[in-house]
Amino acid sequence: MAASDALVLADAQVAADLRTFVSRARAADDGAIHLSASGTVLAAYVCLMRPRFLGEAVPTILGLRTMRLAEPAVADLTVPLSSVADRLARMSAGDAVLPLPPTRVAESWAGVLPPRSGWSRVGQLPSGLLEEAARAGARQIAEAVPQSAGRPVVEGLRSTAWGAPLADPAAGTPVPAGAAFAALSLGFLDGRDVSVSTSGRWTRPSTGRGHVLVCSGASLQGLG
Repeated sequence: MAASDALVLADAQVAADLRTFVSRARAADDGAIHLSASGTVLAAYVCLMRPRFLGEAVPTILGLRTMRLAEPAVADLTVPLSSVADRLARMSAGDAVLPLPPTRVAESWAGVLPPRSGWSRVGQLPSGLLEEAARAGARQIAEAVPQSAGRPVVEGLRSTAWGAPLADPAAGTPVPAGAAFAALSLGFLDGRDVSVSTSGRWTRPSTGRGHVLVCSGASLQGLG
């Protein structure tokens, strides 16, 4: 089956959900989105956080939403979030056909994505704990950054705030505070407990709204 040049989303509600996901991702980091379609399932990945330079302790954290398609499709591409947002904005009410942007971008995080199977559930975290950790980390960074701070200072503060593990052994494995930031930013927290699963170097906090994917022990650049 040839690669698709458009995706037929299941319905207008799925289109609205994708629009919200893209908007939230752009607010956090207006970079790229990786779209992977196989059959009638679309997996949309965005990067919320990653090391900016060698040795930085900020974890690599992705957000994932899966959505249904009305028609089988084949796609595996990384495109600017802005391009997808523009196409979603031009879709009329009730329209569910998303033309794929022609412009491709190269992102290291999109080159080595987490596995789709082989996950083991290891624990859970209260939704409230993640929300509190996300807000506390944001306050910590905002209050600590001097007005004239240079990039190394800002990145160091980000490493300290988002690289620190959440203080709850019920997770079953270390989960960095940056995962809480991603879950809150993307609207994944729904008040219910967040399940935590692992697969190799990846940790996945999940809710019914989506998944946060954390690469531990190395940046994505070192996984290829």
